[in-house]
Amino acid sequence: MYKNKNFSAYLLLVFAFTSLQAFSQNFTKQDSLRGSITPERVWWDLTHYHLDITVDPNEKTIAGSNTIQYKVVKKGQKTLQVDLQPPLQMTKAIQNGKELDIVHDGNAHFIHLKEKQKLGKIYSVQVFYEGKPKVARRPPWDGGITWKKDANGLPFVASSCQGLGASVWWPCKDHMYDEVDSMKISVNVPKNLMNVSNGRLIKVEEKENETKTYHWNVVNPINNYGVNINIGDYVHFGEKYKGENGELDMDYYVLRDNLDKAKEQFKDATRTMEAFEHWFGPYPFYEDSYKLVEAPYLGMEHQSSVTYGNGYRNGYRGSDLSRTGWGMKFDFIIVHESGHEWFANNITNIDIADMWIHESFTAYSENLFLDYFYGKKASAEYVIGTRRSIANDRPIIGQYDVNHEGSGDMYYKGANMLHTIRQLIADDAKWRSILRGLNKDFYHQTVNTQQIENYISEKSGIDFSAVFDQYLRTTDIPELRYKKDGNTFAFRWKNSAATFDMPVRVAINGEFEWIAPTTNWQTKKMKNIVSTVELDPNFYVTLKEGK
Repeated sequence: MYKNKNFSAYLLLVFAFTSLQAFSQNFTKQDSLRGSITPERVWWDLTHYHLDITVDPNEKTIAGSNTIQYKVVKKGQKTLQVDLQPPLQMTKAIQNGKELDIVHDGNAHFIHLKEKQKLGKIYSVQVFYEGKPKVARRPPWDGGITWKKDANGLPFVASSCQGLGASVWWPCKDHMYDEVDSMKISVNVPKNLMNVSNGRLIKVEEKENETKTYHWNVVNPINNYGVNINIGDYVHFGEKYKGENGELDMDYYVLRDNLDKAKEQFKDATRTMEAFEHWFGPYPFYEDSYKLVEAPYLGMEHQSSVTYGNGYRNGYRGSDLSRTGWGMKFDFIIVHESGHEWFANNITNIDIADMWIHESFTAYSENLFLDYFYGKKASAEYVIGTRRSIANDRPIIGQYDVNHEGSGDMYYKGANMLHTIRQLIADDAKWRSILRGLNKDFYHQTVNTQQIENYISEKSGIDFSAVFDQYLRTTDIPELRYKKDGNTFAFRWKNSAATFDMPVRVAINGEFEWIAPTTNWQTKKMKNIVSTVELDPNFYVTLKEGK
């Protein structure tokens, strides 16, 4: 369905941004076909997928079909764009028993329907495909399918496709704006292996050819890159978590040899659920359960099927990204990837250019986890410590309509922007209500940046537009310039937009107070001679004496 309530406004926004950005970088036709809401996409609304495939780990192949069910929302159209990336091949498409003509154009495949598509009616088309999918070179960042062996020589296989797109391993409408309402995933694998996907396992079929088919059912809307397969010699354990919306099934699938380690390390899963339900509201997918699944790469936020490959140790691969010590208090992958269940899977960006909505809030969730269990000081030290990872190389927001991500600074620059906004609101109860409100008011929706900006400004009663512009759309970090002359303290913003007027806390002679700089010099008379000026480190700005 069209998850965004302001879809027409979004299209106008995209057009404006795309027009401005067209001259700044060269993009191909394939970029546009992948990243834009084309005429062959916009007229039909996804309602259900049934992905039915056989995975052969020995031959490293996938073959099968995806039955795409959709509702006609615009009349007069008869061509579907379905995406599938080479070297996989789309072999045929069938509707009501009739094979359809397909025009192949790189990753995009245009299926020409024979029947009239009536407005408001539900139809389905079954798309068949086969081949050797792209091998993931550096998952999850450069994804595809990872084909590995476990310590016992058995196949260990998984998908990862954020950014690259789900069409790297299965045919789908590969654009974030339209999430399918529900999905069935049927995966046939060798008999000695198990497949774990999203949602709940509803049936296991034993076949005569020494294989099994695992049938998984997802009843909530799901984005394409959140769909996954995980194939291995898994063993299962689980627990019931008493959460805000009742009893939540928490299931864990790990390689056989790692069961004892997992039973200890995965204690962070319920701790994570406790902290995030406090800050963000109820886990958004109770009906589909929560799973942690061991994977042959670091991990990713697959909806209700979070993948884990952090080596059963705390920190990020055993190290603290903040270098404060606080990062070793939790398993980074369990906390970070589970945070995406709220920001990425519940609230999903329409266009990947706005991926900061996923990554900034989720990077920020790491210090909220610390806040919940270890206190505000610990959480502040952690997020401030992550600033060393910020490059300020290019804007956090990418270019619209061409499947273009912004800077990797969307993680920790974005987290520090949100931490700064928390200071400006200066009311933790209100800040928590805003975070919970986002997940309630945009529940199971796709959104754009402007909606998130407007929501935070409206609910806080503070216009944060200049703050968002500064941190999301430029690479400049505001610099608080000051001069002291006797008991006179002068200050202004530099390295910022002309309209930037963010208040900030400074300690003058050791006493903290709020000031409201603009880009013009202001002066303040102090009771005593100004000897020292310090910045509250919770604000992501810099301080410098002079002009």
